[in-house]
Amino acid sequence: MYKNNEWAVEAHGLVKVFGDNRAVDGVDLKVRAGSIYGVLGPNGAGKTTTIRMLATLLRPDAGSARVFGYDAVKESQIVRQLIGVTGQYASVDESLSATENLVIFSRLLGLGRAEAKAKAEELLEEFGLTEAAKRPLKNFSGGMRRRLDLAASLIAQPPLIFLDEPTTGLDPRTRAQMWETIRRLVKTGSTVLLTTQYLDEADQLADRIAVIDRGRVVAEGTVDELKTSVGTSSLHLRVEQASDVPETRRTIEQVLHAVSGVSSEAGVITAPMANADLVTDLLVALRAKGIRLAEMSVQKPTLDEVFLTITGEGAKNKEEASA
Repeated sequence: MYKNNEWAVEAHGLVKVFGDNRAVDGVDLKVRAGSIYGVLGPNGAGKTTTIRMLATLLRPDAGSARVFGYDAVKESQIVRQLIGVTGQYASVDESLSATENLVIFSRLLGLGRAEAKAKAEELLEEFGLTEAAKRPLKNFSGGMRRRLDLAASLIAQPPLIFLDEPTTGLDPRTRAQMWETIRRLVKTGSTVLLTTQYLDEADQLADRIAVIDRGRVVAEGTVDELKTSVGTSSLHLRVEQASDVPETRRTIEQVLHAVSGVSSEAGVITAPMANADLVTDLLVALRAKGIRLAEMSVQKPTLDEVFLTITGEGAKNKEEASA
């Protein structure tokens, strides 16, 4: 069925211009089949425009995109059979119930009457909508509409699923359910490409992440690779006696050679840790000075720090330009 079984998505130099705005300015992406790939970026960075080009909903002005080896422009009909896009089912009949809408979509996709009804019931249960199954959509809340939209887009469980900010507007419990659904989809053979502004969502789900800013991919890699790219891990210490904080800071600076970056707040001392081997020397030095520790931990940079470091300058330049 596929021309390329290894790569679900291959995009090279994608460009999309709207008037004077280069919304997408040369994006390259490679999404391995059977993975969850996250696209992060500030508002207006070009995430949704990129997804729409990959999903054959927008024609690129330059560059190329392939889905399982099929050209998204020249072979768009084949590509559309291989993908699912959230949002495409938003124009449902408001007067019909959730069950009736899902049955209609299932029938349109070629499922038999009994199979369509069974699929509708299964999806409504999975998305926590069983109790509201018979209510007309006009009585649904925003979060319920979002869940039904996602359920409808998964009826056929296509090989590649585009999820554009799939959990926006959902409460924490429903978000967690959605995460489990996304993981299940990948376990059963689908590839998922999701855009999100929730950094914890990308951290939880994505095998690899691309950070897009001002229409360009400014960083790409696994979560750990991106965290490593913006700095070293940090050491967090809490001393038992608050009066020991100044001496502890001096000792850390001497032993870890941390000339800058050592800080203390609410009794916790934080220091950059470029060389993990030196931590043993630090503990020996603190013990020799009679300084007792209440707790100690080592933390990698958070994805929030990665995001702000990588996109912060771009956001600042945008604000200066608009000012």
